[in-house]
Amino acid sequence: MQEKNLSRREREKLMQRQDMLAAAIELFSEKGYHNVSMQEIAGKAEFAVGTLYKFFRNKEDLYSALMVERAEKFHDALTDAIEEADDEVEKLRNYVKTKGKVFMENVSSIRLYFAETRGASFNIKVGLDKEIQEQYEQFIDIIASIFESGMKKKLFRKIAEPHQLAIALDSICNAFLFNWLQAPELQPYPEDPDTILNMLFKGLVDNQLMPTH
Repeated sequence: MQEKNLSRREREKLMQRQDMLAAAIELFSEKGYHNVSMQEIAGKAEFAVGTLYKFFRNKEDLYSALMVERAEKFHDALTDAIEEADDEVEKLRNYVKTKGKVFMENVSSIRLYFAETRGASFNIKVGLDKEIQEQYEQFIDIIASIFESGMKKKLFRKIAEPHQLAIALDSICNAFLFNWLQAPELQPYPEDPDTILNMLFKGLVDNQLMPTH
């Protein structure tokens, strides 16, 4: 249900929930998941701790809701960007640009996710990863459908299966983004999406120099 269709009470509850999640991500980013209590989150959000527990069963439940919600927003922003474009090349350009933008806007939650889920002791990892993995697979299917459509129109040559190309493009973007995460000034994410796309569109080897078998 869209927010505009909610009652005033439901909108207020939604705003309270968002305030709680915003406080949580700020504290988690500053101190780490394990060093933050529900009492601290409630205090930061300016709610009684009992109110916080009305929304989330415990800290693990809150963290899971936070990560899944961020993943959904990421997915929605990328889907909207792709749907705005009319042709396959522009759809891919919008994807590359928007992925960088959304990643950078949510860097706190991304850093937190990778810092906290690497430890085997973090016991919500399996369930959380499953939900996010399902979203990821759905989005890879969307990218694959763009490549498939481009192939049918003879816009793209079939150098690989659409699903393989989707994974390749997503992996290239991720590589640039994680390099940026480590050293933003030294390893910036390309402003021109064709910097990334041309790795697939143009390739590395000049056909005239390609050795024959």
